[in-house]
Amino acid sequence: MGKSQISDPPNLKKYGVPFYSVAWIPHRVLKSRHNQTSDESSAADQSSTPTKEAEPPTEELASGNYLVFAGGGGEGRSGIPNTVLLSHFDVASNSLSDQPVNKLGTGSELPYRMALHPNGDGIICAMPNSCRWFDWDQDQNSESHKVGLKTSEKELTQLQDVGQQLALAFSSDGTELAVGGEDGNLRVFKWPSMEIILNESKSHSTVKDLHFSSDGKLLVSLGSGGPCRVWDISSSIVLTSLPNENRETFSCCRFSQISDGTQVLYIAVVTDKGGSILTWNTKTWERMSSKHITRDTISALNVSADGKYLAWEGCDFLFARTYCFCFDGLTCSGTPSGDIVVVNSTNMRIHTMVKRAHLGIVTALAFSPDSRALASISLDSSARVTKIEEKKEGGFNLWIAMFIILVAIAIYFLKVQGILK
Repeated sequence: MGKSQISDPPNLKKYGVPFYSVAWIPHRVLKSRHNQTSDESSAADQSSTPTKEAEPPTEELASGNYLVFAGGGGEGRSGIPNTVLLSHFDVASNSLSDQPVNKLGTGSELPYRMALHPNGDGIICAMPNSCRWFDWDQDQNSESHKVGLKTSEKELTQLQDVGQQLALAFSSDGTELAVGGEDGNLRVFKWPSMEIILNESKSHSTVKDLHFSSDGKLLVSLGSGGPCRVWDISSSIVLTSLPNENRETFSCCRFSQISDGTQVLYIAVVTDKGGSILTWNTKTWERMSSKHITRDTISALNVSADGKYLAWEGCDFLFARTYCFCFDGLTCSGTPSGDIVVVNSTNMRIHTMVKRAHLGIVTALAFSPDSRALASISLDSSARVTKIEEKKEGGFNLWIAMFIILVAIAIYFLKVQGILK
């Protein structure tokens, strides 16, 4: 008898396109869309019906954990569409919707990178040669009021014909937008006026990652080689360059805060021994610590909003077989392990690990706004949500208590035997 096929868990779904970007839709977007629909319906009926209270959101909307994914097959004739799609995650059942709740095709243009505005104004996507803006859309005739996306009339003229952008980031208050290109050009704009703040044509040979500090005053950038740079936004200058040592290769960067409120900078690095997380002091710009965490290379990194957790994905290059994925000239190669690892940022101990979470390379990670779940996506067309369960820290205290009891018993018997007085 043949082996029965093991079905995927409900929190893992395949939507038919290789994914490159993921983000959680803020609850305020869902609420504002519902309220807007309710207000418009109330205004339309006001002349003919008595005033009534607005209807509460539907169950799906009230529990609304929506995610937006971007990806596709590029300009080739692979038959794989390029699309931005939305899916619903139900916390109670720990399941993603079987099918996207909304899908918007982007023609021959691959939406490679994506940034969701913190205030929920919309989404910016990096296409092969330009960046495009997408607005939220809602079917007002639908009883469930499901949120969707639509192509915006807003044109980002400053980001037309600029080549492929590999990194996009909004500041936490949504007033600044940073864009880093394959050609090494780093641009920072005021949002939404698109007034240029910083324009550095040779910030790196290629810009791979960007992230704003929580107050929006600093921006960290990583390139394909060389040091990591920290920019002072107000003066538009390099505040410091953080060197890579001992043949380290910087791969990802994130500002965050540790338990005492101190702001730190995390940098994921790859060495001949595997992947490590460096922690930098943002006052002195000295290395606070270096923690070797995996024998694999780190392909994605993110930090939860509350600063408690770090998550990364490693790609194992130690096996014999190698996979290579190439879409529209953007290549990722290596042997993917697909493991998802979440660590406590205070002690760098593993909090959650999902072995073989995906069959392909994990291209992006995103914590939910409440830091209770982690979304991951892969080139194998899969999306997964991993719930982050709170773990009590009583285990260590229990071991201490047991040790004290054993010591007390030992002392008692030693006294009984007359060895101790």
